[in-house]
Amino acid sequence: MCCSSELRYPETVSRFRCPVCDTVNDLKPHIRSQMANEPLTLRQLKRCASKCSNKHKAAQKNNAEELDPKELEKFYEPVEKLVETAFGSWVCLNHSFTSPVNVIRAMMTATDKLLKRPSVPLRRMGDIRFLLIILDNPLLAQHNFHAETKYHQNLLKRVFGILSCLNNECHQGLVNWFSKYTTEGFSNKVHLVHSFITYRVSRAQRSKLGLPAAYEAEWRISSASRTMALLYFYNTMVDYINLLGDFESWQSRSGKFAFCQYPFLISMGAKMQILEADAKRQMETKWREAFFNMLFHQKASMPYLVLRVRRENLIEDSLIQLAQNELDLKKSLRIEFVGEEGVDAGGLRKEWFLLLVRSLFDPQYGMFTYDEDSNLCWFNSTSFENEEQYFLMGVVLGLAIYNSTILDIHLPTACYKKLLGHPVGLEDLEVFRPALVRGLRHLLAFDGDVESTFCYSFVAETDAFGQRKTIPLIPGGEKQMVTNENRQIFVDLYVDHVLNSSVEQQFGEFKRGFYHVCGGNALSLFRPQEIELLVRGSDEPLEIDDLRGQTEYQGFDEEEDTIQHFWSIMKAMEPAMQRKLLMFVTGSDRIPATGATQMNLKIACGGKDKLKEMLRTAVMESQGFYVK
Repeated sequence: MCCSSELRYPETVSRFRCPVCDTVNDLKPHIRSQMANEPLTLRQLKRCASKCSNKHKAAQKNNAEELDPKELEKFYEPVEKLVETAFGSWVCLNHSFTSPVNVIRAMMTATDKLLKRPSVPLRRMGDIRFLLIILDNPLLAQHNFHAETKYHQNLLKRVFGILSCLNNECHQGLVNWFSKYTTEGFSNKVHLVHSFITYRVSRAQRSKLGLPAAYEAEWRISSASRTMALLYFYNTMVDYINLLGDFESWQSRSGKFAFCQYPFLISMGAKMQILEADAKRQMETKWREAFFNMLFHQKASMPYLVLRVRRENLIEDSLIQLAQNELDLKKSLRIEFVGEEGVDAGGLRKEWFLLLVRSLFDPQYGMFTYDEDSNLCWFNSTSFENEEQYFLMGVVLGLAIYNSTILDIHLPTACYKKLLGHPVGLEDLEVFRPALVRGLRHLLAFDGDVESTFCYSFVAETDAFGQRKTIPLIPGGEKQMVTNENRQIFVDLYVDHVLNSSVEQQFGEFKRGFYHVCGGNALSLFRPQEIELLVRGSDEPLEIDDLRGQTEYQGFDEEEDTIQHFWSIMKAMEPAMQRKLLMFVTGSDRIPATGATQMNLKIACGGKDKLKEMLRTAVMESQGFYVK
């Protein structure tokens, strides 16, 4: 009956217990004994509850002292017995509540009245438990017909309205409460808020006002968005509205509601569209300025930022020209390699980024230190390079985002958190210095005498090009020993030293260079992890079919044998080899943050003249295959 187990039993038995689910199955139920119980009705339940309530009130009048909880339970025992009798008999329950719609209607009507007038100020977590009980009503997620949907959405708007206006103490309590939900229960709450936002946005899309005007003064969407801030999930329906208009409205600080106020509702792809549109707008502004300078002021000004660099002096040339063109960094970037022919249609720019990043992050250059366990790097606090080099690195990172170029850099998430002004701590250090953090955690968890066992003082040790240097974490730190009482202070100071104080100058210049290019409001929509994805791309497995669907053919037909062979060979490659091919073609072994569908490849057939040129280059620039 319960677990679908197949069981054998004698025909003569009247009942048996399932050994799997422990359910008792009655084969010959005693219907007569159960028919003695009267079916339960809503009116009967109300009448019983009213009688118990009247007795309770009468007892309170006669007794000056407050009644004991156990005595209170006795007043309502008839209600308990009535429910127990009805729900304890399948025959009785089958004939009870013959019109369940009336019960549901009464429950929903009572809920609506309660939400319209809660009767008490909601200031503590204990005051708002009823809202969580209401949210657990499965009927609110039920939308069988239009009138039902409208009614349930009206109830939800009041719940979200109340939740969004609660104080910080209640909001913190709600977050703690939601954290204890099961995965399924939490997903149901997220889906409930999402469906409400989607319903309101779809209604706004049909409005004559247009978007974003139709929802700027919509308190229902604003309340649900503030509620979703407690759950932190993006809504796919938001991607289909005019987000650029929403972004402009948000930037104008009009005080009206905008989805950009709650960027977690916006997907990564939509944020990238806003960022690219904002970058394009700023580039067009710079282009127009250059045009009018030439037209009215007779000033020679390029509409693009053109860097002419020598391969053998890549860093120096790039640093000098970026410093000379500091006001033009928001123009579209073009690269020319001195002594080489070619027009930059994007390929030379990618190559410049690739070569420059490799040079700046080369361990021999000394700007960054590397950790072998994590394969990540961090700013070198003992670097001999001047601060301008770190400023250049920040500019390069900003230009890459500004020009939609993925970089092969290995900075940890802590770097992007610091760029956005977020605090960093032990968990962030653990990502790129796991061995160090294991030692610090062992120190914190050690049960014995810390001072005599570890013999640590309040100093940090640094490797400065093969030489060990000690830096006091506090004044006189060499003489202050780490003990069981102050070890937490030592760990906090050590972590702050590695992440903040020791690299303050280097990171400060890096941040200044980054924001010199990416100083717009669009960047504030992203979380640190999203900025990292934006810069480095995604390391998810490469979907060859998605990449194939985005490929353009020039001089070839998609069905030609050459093309078919290429894709079949690439699909059969090991993932590591696929990444190497991607690196060869695009300059990065990572795919865009939103997937391979955002990549645009072109396979071109150059014709006879192009083949002649490439064949000559191959013959003259190589040593041959030594075929006998």
